[in-house]
Amino acid sequence: MTDSMFPEATFPGHGLYAITDGPRPDLLEACTQALRGGARLLQYRDKTNDHPRRLAEALALRQICIAHGAPLIVNDDIELALVAAADGVHLGTQDGSIEHARARLGGRAIIGASCYDSLELARRAAQAGASYIAFGAFYVSPTKPHAPRASLDVLRQSAALGLPRVAIGGITPDNGAPLIAAGANYLAVISAVFAGSDVQAAAQGFSGLFPTP
Repeated sequence: MTDSMFPEATFPGHGLYAITDGPRPDLLEACTQALRGGARLLQYRDKTNDHPRRLAEALALRQICIAHGAPLIVNDDIELALVAAADGVHLGTQDGSIEHARARLGGRAIIGASCYDSLELARRAAQAGASYIAFGAFYVSPTKPHAPRASLDVLRQSAALGLPRVAIGGITPDNGAPLIAAGANYLAVISAVFAGSDVQAAAQGFSGLFPTP
């Protein structure tokens, strides 16, 4: 991924990390509204096997993200991220290694790692070359209602790893502030942004939790 707009050195910051909620007819418009509402990163998350549609959507979202100056991250799929010229990929523990993703996508790619509530997983991800580490679920998640819960302590203690930290899981504008206070650089949100009728306003509600750059 030698043409990524976002070299790793520019990634650290803070804000809303909007994650799409699977197939929907208004996906491109919803993502546009999230970015207009202040989302700083966008993750394309689609667990289906409809490869042609997923590629077409990822390519279209790449252009939308370029227009709004935001990185596009692909969930779980290293090869889709490569073909779509996305800015990076987010990996769970079963989605391939960080080393493989780095080899395929290049040194400038943003590679995120799910670490759940584990400092050990976060340390391994950091050693493997992850760009950011993600912890959660911090609250009951509509997307993954049975996900194990993470503690605020993992955000505080992981500061020593020196990587941006992402909090995820059941986050709303009403419960997000303690996560930021504990050290989360980004709040990753699916339902509380994309499930409502006004995506832009929902995104603005999260963006307002962060200090103005």
